[in-house]
Amino acid sequence: MWKIVKLIFILFSLNSYGQSITVSGIITEKNTKENLSNVNIQNVLNEKNGSTSNAYGFYSLTIKSSITNQIRFSHVGYKSTLIQIEAVRDTVVDIVLESISKQLDEVVIAELPASPGSLSYHEIQRDVIEQAPSILGEKDIFKIVQLLPGVQRGVEGSNAFYVRGGGADQNLIIVDDATVYNANHLFGFVSAFNSDAIKNINFYKGSFPARYGGRIASVTDIQLKEGNKEKIKVQGGIGILAGRLTINGPLTNNNSSFLVSARRSFIDLLTRPFMSIDDQVGYRFYDVNVKSNLVYNAKNRFFISGYLGGDKLKTKEKVNQKQSTILSETDLGWKNRNASLRWNHIFSDKIFINTSFIYCHYDFFLTDTYKRTGLNANYSYSEFTSKINDYSIKSDLDYFLSNDHTLKFGLAATLHDFIPRGFYSKDDALLKERGIEQKYKTWEDAVYLEDHWQISDKMMADIGFRVAHLKTKEKNYYVLEPRGHLFYSVTKDLKLNAGYARTNQFLHLLSNTGVGLPTDLWVPATVNAPPQQGDQFSAGISKSFNKSRYLISVETYRRYMRNIIAYKQGAVFLNTNELSEEIQWENNIAIGKGESYGTEFMFQKKTGRITGWAAYTLSWVIHQFEDINYGKRFFPKYDSRHNIVLFCNFRITEKINISANWMYSTGSAMTVPQAYYYANVATGSEIRTTVLPNNVTNALITEQINRVAYTGSVNSFRGEAYHRLDISVQFHKKKKKLERYWEFGLFNAYNRKNPYYYYLEASNDFVNQGQRIDLKKKSLFPILPSISYNFKF
Repeated sequence: MWKIVKLIFILFSLNSYGQSITVSGIITEKNTKENLSNVNIQNVLNEKNGSTSNAYGFYSLTIKSSITNQIRFSHVGYKSTLIQIEAVRDTVVDIVLESISKQLDEVVIAELPASPGSLSYHEIQRDVIEQAPSILGEKDIFKIVQLLPGVQRGVEGSNAFYVRGGGADQNLIIVDDATVYNANHLFGFVSAFNSDAIKNINFYKGSFPARYGGRIASVTDIQLKEGNKEKIKVQGGIGILAGRLTINGPLTNNNSSFLVSARRSFIDLLTRPFMSIDDQVGYRFYDVNVKSNLVYNAKNRFFISGYLGGDKLKTKEKVNQKQSTILSETDLGWKNRNASLRWNHIFSDKIFINTSFIYCHYDFFLTDTYKRTGLNANYSYSEFTSKINDYSIKSDLDYFLSNDHTLKFGLAATLHDFIPRGFYSKDDALLKERGIEQKYKTWEDAVYLEDHWQISDKMMADIGFRVAHLKTKEKNYYVLEPRGHLFYSVTKDLKLNAGYARTNQFLHLLSNTGVGLPTDLWVPATVNAPPQQGDQFSAGISKSFNKSRYLISVETYRRYMRNIIAYKQGAVFLNTNELSEEIQWENNIAIGKGESYGTEFMFQKKTGRITGWAAYTLSWVIHQFEDINYGKRFFPKYDSRHNIVLFCNFRITEKINISANWMYSTGSAMTVPQAYYYANVATGSEIRTTVLPNNVTNALITEQINRVAYTGSVNSFRGEAYHRLDISVQFHKKKKKLERYWEFGLFNAYNRKNPYYYYLEASNDFVNQGQRIDLKKKSLFPILPSISYNFKF
């Protein structure tokens, strides 16, 4: 088999002999030596003759031999570098690019480079993260994602997001190849990622590449910094909510590096002195990123990454009685544990291989402890838990076949170990101990092939194909996933694009809130809950102005979804009063289909002191379940007709920077009573029987008049529109060895009372209106000022 593969590579590579040679190497950043991905490489003598560096900074370009070639290397936020090469054989040239982010007139802050002319992909640069308004002193990558067209936000303050009509569970979030199942702290108010450790983010919401699988709506691929290879660097900050610290630097011979980044909230530490020792409530979250970049030699490099993160809400109550003492404790929390080992190998000047071994763990838990000492001593304990463990291996090969074709090929396999629901209890008084677990194991594997094809000077295509397989206890599923995106340049500044993607998802998220809380639990695909599937079509146009300083993009899409799940009306999965009962979640769900469509508009100003973008999305999301709403179509909670986003960054001087974002969205869809009627309802609370002649039994069932709500169609009511303004001002000061800045911010600057949830309240006015049922809203976050101190040295 390998002999055949090798022969194919040799045949395809014949064009590199004779008049052509290959220039390859690694592109890094000046002063840190960190690898740079997505760098554009262009042969000035032939604009068609170009390439792009891969995720690890490796590039390969075919050029003419024995003549002088001029090659330009360019990347957003870095100075372009032009080199001249006149060679007769394959050559290795490593490139170093210098950042221009500190040059006031040239900085590109709001640039979100996309595949030519497409809104389906955004690369979110480090500068955008650093300069966006912070939330209580914390930079949040998902708040930036929510500012992109086609992305709907969750409820007030939540990091949950919905992409082109997909659910929150249909978003794949990976960090250095490892999947993160709960990417939130503070019940969704803050993301689980310390922005100081992030290098860049690739966000896909359309026909994403075939190398990604397992979700049907979007991919958020987060790359962590590799560590400075030249000197020790320290970065950190302290705000109202948490403190953070990041240390990175060289290991041996300035050729390898490390990074350690940690963050912890101090809500519990600040509130503890004000609480009674016998009655305490505490909340804390933390996250730790560890990474090591080990360069073995010029062709082999190893990366070791680890992530720890978690939240815990703890209550403690102590009651002292005359003859006994009672201590009650409750812990509610969740945690992520991720680890990955990656091996980069440069097989040749055209072939690059990365192999990864990955472990992912997510655990949600709720425990109650009761301890009585003294008279009638007793101890009882109960725990509810939900867990998922993944063990994965994947290998990806980049083959720079020619300047017209860059091939990517890969294999991946994952063992999923689910415990959707576990309950354990112990009671000394009853001499009783029990445990209930629901366990599932599934095996998932896939193979993919991509071709980045430069068809002509004006036309380019990204074509991919993925074959995936899921093995469950009951059944094997085989799915085919064609992907494709076509780009056409009408002129240098006017571009068209069109794409299609089929995606599949082998797990579900059980949620009855739609908020993205930790109590939303992951379950596997089964015979009764088959894999989700989506088909998306998209087409768009983009136009650049004024030497590419401005860009206008429009893209329309339509997505079809199958085998999506939802709770049957009235069903629940997590009920704290019935945790010890065996609940079969498959009996409580409905299987249905969905459709979403819309159009996105985006205007960007990409350079200068004032940068930013304005985005508008017009969209519809429609669901249909046989067991919900009498089988009729309805709008899900996160359907939002109009979404507007404005983001602006104004660098007044090198020392003062102001940024602001404003967002608007149509109110959420929900089900509320439209009217009430009164009816006689048999209660069955009292049954009296009398024996009549001929042995006929007469049963008398008591009845009472109840008020019954008429709700009409599911989610037929719209809540209030959501809108919010966030503002941030940064004051920078740079000394010889220390750079620091103070940041002052306002979250919800004009104190908009946005709805967090709605509830019904009854009132009686016997004189004028009689009894009334009013729908009222509960707001969560008023205007929230913040201050933080940040430093680098």
